[in-house]
Amino acid sequence: MPRAVSHAIAVNVAVTITAIAMAAYHIWAIAFGSPEAILFRGAHLFFAVVLTFLLFRRTAAKDDLPVSDEQRHMDGRLPSPLDYVLLVVAVTPIAYLFVNYEYVVNRIYYIDDLSVLDMVMAVVMTVMVLEATRRVIGWALPITALVFLAYGLLIARLEPMRLLDQLFMTTEGIFGIPLSVSAGYVLIFVLFGSFMERTGTGQLFMDFAMSLTGHSAGGPGKVSVLSSSLFGTISGSAVANVMVDGPIAIPLMKRSGFPPHFAAGVESTASTGGQIMPPIMGAAAFVMAEFLAVSYGQVVIWAIIPAILYYIACFAAVHFEAKRCGLVGLPRSELPRLGEVMRVRGHLFIPVISILVVMYSGYSAPLAALVGTLLCFPVAALRASTRGYVNWQNLIEAIVDGAKNALGVATACACAGVVIGVVTLSGLGIVFTQFVVHLASSSLLLALILTMCAGIVLGMGMPTTPAYIILTALLVPALIKLGVVPPAAHMFALYFAVLSAITPPVALAVYAAAGIAKADLWKSGWAAVKIGAAGFIVPFMCVYEPALLMIGTWPQVVQAFLTASIGILMFAAGLHGYFLIATTAWQRALLIGGGLLLIDPGLVTDILGAAVAIVVSASQLAGRRAGRPVGSASSG
Repeated sequence: MPRAVSHAIAVNVAVTITAIAMAAYHIWAIAFGSPEAILFRGAHLFFAVVLTFLLFRRTAAKDDLPVSDEQRHMDGRLPSPLDYVLLVVAVTPIAYLFVNYEYVVNRIYYIDDLSVLDMVMAVVMTVMVLEATRRVIGWALPITALVFLAYGLLIARLEPMRLLDQLFMTTEGIFGIPLSVSAGYVLIFVLFGSFMERTGTGQLFMDFAMSLTGHSAGGPGKVSVLSSSLFGTISGSAVANVMVDGPIAIPLMKRSGFPPHFAAGVESTASTGGQIMPPIMGAAAFVMAEFLAVSYGQVVIWAIIPAILYYIACFAAVHFEAKRCGLVGLPRSELPRLGEVMRVRGHLFIPVISILVVMYSGYSAPLAALVGTLLCFPVAALRASTRGYVNWQNLIEAIVDGAKNALGVATACACAGVVIGVVTLSGLGIVFTQFVVHLASSSLLLALILTMCAGIVLGMGMPTTPAYIILTALLVPALIKLGVVPPAAHMFALYFAVLSAITPPVALAVYAAAGIAKADLWKSGWAAVKIGAAGFIVPFMCVYEPALLMIGTWPQVVQAFLTASIGILMFAAGLHGYFLIATTAWQRALLIGGGLLLIDPGLVTDILGAAVAIVVSASQLAGRRAGRPVGSASSG
């Protein structure tokens, strides 16, 4: 057997064994209780860095873009001796903490001096975390961490020993809350997602959406919106969502008459919303629960209405654009029947339903995800239509996929811990809060705009979770100081960290969708922004009207939801040039203005917005009776 082949087999075996051990360890921790913080988070990082240095070569993958195994192996090349050396170097500091655990937990932080070996291990751990993160998600986050380290040492004049203490020997740095969330929540939910994919749930979501909306105007676009919202709740990654749904939904949209760039925009916008769509959402939602010291179920409750509003905006954009262009849905003869879909694959919804039942019975979110994960393959075995997925090879590949897919979050959370450690020790968060409050001159709107821009810029270069964590450390306290309720402030930061995936010039979800659609990147990016434009307003709505987060009385919640929904529909209609019929220029202007009035909370603005809606509707009905053709209005 050639040496290269035997080497490849050995690497694959090592990856498989490590992934299975990682999954088994976390399942054991959820079922029987996790060990002490340093041990649990350290073990999580140990598995993550081993897999990272085995799977990712010296050249990192292009940020969050999906890559093949060959690309990850540097065009097929196996780990070099340097990769193995770095693997050993990376796990040595973690092993050092385990071996000297009693010493680590019994010393007095910031008071007892570090030994020379402690400091060497701290430096090595920090460097290896930066390198592992660079390999998995690219340069953006490691460079950000280096900038903060430079600030701490050169500007804040932190004592190097105290900084190393903070980063390595405490749970306020690398082993802090972000890594805790990755270890306690993210791994098991990512594992659940890979189990769902491997048992055919992706096809269920697509068929389910096709049967419901495929026949209507712009049906394939609506299928993309619905199926992406369903799959996005279990994938937690906009790009992964595009790569699963896009190859099916985008060709269907192009076939029905949508331009390639619009099809790419629909898919990327719908896929991005999966990270804010209950019941599972993306990894950052678990971090939010930790920061606010509430249950994950509470975060889900806060997120429900904003997520619905986001998808109303996407759905409306597709509908109005299809009507304006005169596009029709697919023939019913080519669509699956809902009854048949549920009969053949409907049982695959059981794991998702089980998560909700367990979670809302008072048990923890990780335990609920574990129950759902353990049910996936037994449930698939219930029917002959899905029994073919149930075999040992598929189970092992699901476990390996889950472990691989968790690496981006695990390394990013460890690296974000470096940033948080510097911010906490230097007091930068307080300084930055005071700066923003002063710059905004007590203007909440200006502070919100600054936070929005920061969220989009940060999210351009790094995944949602670390972008949200940095926003939480630097800008969210300023919003709270200006009077925003904490859930709304955190939700605002989360939304714009998510929406960066469709915001040019660096819009990773758009890149993936445009590649599938063979469309121009810039056209696709601006189409995505236009489709999700109302979604960019939702976070502002939540700040000014907390009832949209279900904070308030039920009459307030219902009124806020109804007026916001109508406002978003009008806003989307104005942007896309179609309401009841194609719009004129003045009708578009009124629809956009009236929509914003209804979105803005307050009785006066609601009355004005309703008046605008009545005027435009009456005008459109008169135009319809006059038989004005669709193409006679502005086409935007």
